Amino acid sequence: MHYFYSHGKLLLTSEYVVLDGALSLSLPTKKGQSLTIEALSEPLIDWTSLDDEGNVWFEQTFSMDQIISVSGLNHDYPRSIGKNILDTLIGLLGKAKSLNPSFLSQRHGFKVTTTLEFPRDWGLGSSSTLINNIADWAQLDAFELLESTFKGSGYDIACARSNGPITYQLNGKKRITKEVSFQPIFSKNLFFVHLNKKQDSREGILSYRTKGKVHTGTINELSDITTQILKCNSLSDFENLLIRHESIISNLIDEVPIKNRVFNDYNGAIKSLGAWGGDFILATSRNDPSEYFQSKGFHTIIPYGEMILK
Repeated sequence: MHYFYSHGKLLLTSEYVVLDGALSLSLPTKKGQSLTIEALSEPLIDWTSLDDEGNVWFEQTFSMDQIISVSGLNHDYPRSIGKNILDTLIGLLGKAKSLNPSFLSQRHGFKVTTTLEFPRDWGLGSSSTLINNIADWAQLDAFELLESTFKGSGYDIACARSNGPITYQLNGKKRITKEVSFQPIFSKNLFFVHLNKKQDSREGILSYRTKGKVHTGTINELSDITTQILKCNSLSDFENLLIRHESIISNLIDEVPIKNRVFNDYNGAIKSLGAWGGDFILATSRNDPSEYFQSKGFHTIIPYGEMILK
């Protein structure tokens, strides 16, 4: 049996603009996804995906020939990506085999089991952790597999492979990842709140790309906020940086910040994480904010220390 594991992710700064070279602060989560493989005598893939409660949410057996046929095609990743689970999975494995022809070249097959540690609708990286695990299994560069399939900035792959907070930046085709210390003295005042819906990051990226070229000054300003956040020792200063960041992204993508739309009576700062519109937000509070958010219908409230890998 072989075992692979990847951490989930949250993007604290430079959402969207990380694609254009802004310095981002990315936070690997304590919860992630594992992948185990066992040899089978037949040339089949017997795939089972378990959710965070141990329930099967996807189960399928398919032949090696299906993977080989996809790997031999000279085209982009299937257009059904994310729409049909089986096509997406076979496409991923096929692309991995095209990048490393020795992958899945054995005469036998495999029983594969993936296990999520977080709910599927949390947006912590069910896709990125799978891509990273498959890349490790296939002995591939996970960023290359991502670029050939789901695309994106790659910060989520960097998080999957990191053991703590990182800064992540694109410089042309070069990816710059640096492990950093981010355990602020006010971390007890930070809470992650789930918005009861999952946001499609790919749709968010496509929408962002329609806005046109981002001014260099905006990229530099967001990079500066990231740097200041890493040095911040005051909750008030941190909140001001979050508010400034929200204002910049709001003007850039022409959307109203989540606090103005949903939580305008909240006594603290609120920041969207990743693509706006779903998944988690970060909220600051001097006291436990659970009662406030529960009164608004949001019942998943997780303290910073329980969510983020140190």
